[in-house]
Amino acid sequence: MAQKILLLEDVESVGRKGEVASVKPGYAYNYLIPQGLALVANKSALRRQTRLKEERMKQAEIEKIESLELASKVNGETLEITVKVDQEGHLYGSVSALDIVHHLQTKTGIALDKKTVQIKHPYKEIGVFEIALKFKEGVTASITLKIIAQQEE
Repeated sequence: MAQKILLLEDVESVGRKGEVASVKPGYAYNYLIPQGLALVANKSALRRQTRLKEERMKQAEIEKIESLELASKVNGETLEITVKVDQEGHLYGSVSALDIVHHLQTKTGIALDKKTVQIKHPYKEIGVFEIALKFKEGVTASITLKIIAQQEE
């Protein structure tokens, strides 16, 4: 049986601020409500819904502007990451979303969340890859990642 809740904040994979969502009771009572992310959707909570939706719309406009600015700064960037490889050309380890975020911050000075980098799995091979970045409010950008073998001295 699902529990109806009113979201006080955006919760990924559940909904946005001001929406009424259905979740499992354990998730609602053990996580969302104690963290202050939601309220049980009763009559008094539903009276707050219109105010919360208005706040969310204002917040969405601000986030969209910020996301567009960030996307314009990083779109088309090329990152080069040098990694150690064995004789067959296999990487010692891998290049993950966290590595990409770190190198992008070093190059551009822009700090991103690792959830922004849209890769299915860490890269374990040398090559050139197109990386999609997904910002808030559906704004997207892309960067080019070049994984280069470290030259032996």
